[in-house]
Amino acid sequence: MPTAATGSVSLYYDRQGDGDPVVFVPEAGLGGWLWGWQHAAVAGPYEAIVWDLRGTGRSDAPPGPYALETLVGDLTAVLNECGVRKAHVAGCGLGGAVALAAARTTNRVETLTLFGTAPRGETYDLDPLFAPPDDRAALRDSLAAGLSEDFLESQPDAVDGVVDWRADGDADRAGWEAQVAALEEFDATDWLVEVTQPTRVIHGTDDELVPDEAGEDLARSLPRGEFVPIDGAGHLCFVERSRTVNDLLADALETGTEDEWG
Repeated sequence: MPTAATGSVSLYYDRQGDGDPVVFVPEAGLGGWLWGWQHAAVAGPYEAIVWDLRGTGRSDAPPGPYALETLVGDLTAVLNECGVRKAHVAGCGLGGAVALAAARTTNRVETLTLFGTAPRGETYDLDPLFAPPDDRAALRDSLAAGLSEDFLESQPDAVDGVVDWRADGDADRAGWEAQVAALEEFDATDWLVEVTQPTRVIHGTDDELVPDEAGEDLARSLPRGEFVPIDGAGHLCFVERSRTVNDLLADALETGTEDEWG
């Protein structure tokens, strides 16, 4: 099992493909399974790297709370273990906040693709998405907070698969609370101007956990931000609209490096 070490903490990751690296940072409490659709689309022409945050899945779960800087350090440790100097970074929710902070405080981020991300921690309401991994009924019910009603009704097989993955790889309550604590002091409004990497902010218009207006605010405040709404989609828009999102992601990656995308 491939792992990266940071101090005494071991972080599970998976990497596939060749070419420019793309690293995915998951939402609080959700395992690396979350990016399965994007991982499959990217791996090949690019190197796709997914990992479990500390407190989740196959990564260690030291006692919390975790600081945002600690999670940025974990991202850096995964990149170091993979021998990656600089990567395109995609993140959702808490993962988006980690990606933003990494773009500001390190030189490891080439471009950003952010989903369901706001510039202030007080805007996030992630609790409805949590469910204990050993309670399959609760896992299924909580998906109503992250996915649209249309998707839940029209894609029962996909929903069953998501429940299976959540049962196998999500965080328990202690891990989730330790991760969400990283958002308590998160407020990027005063330093977003320092994040000069090209950034695409993709947001479901029916996101119940992070309002799409907050995503639009974020994109508008970034020097090279672009807001892309996904009409009728929920917080996990890249799951329920994977083809649309994969096309957007491919377009961002094909456009090239920071100097070429603007």
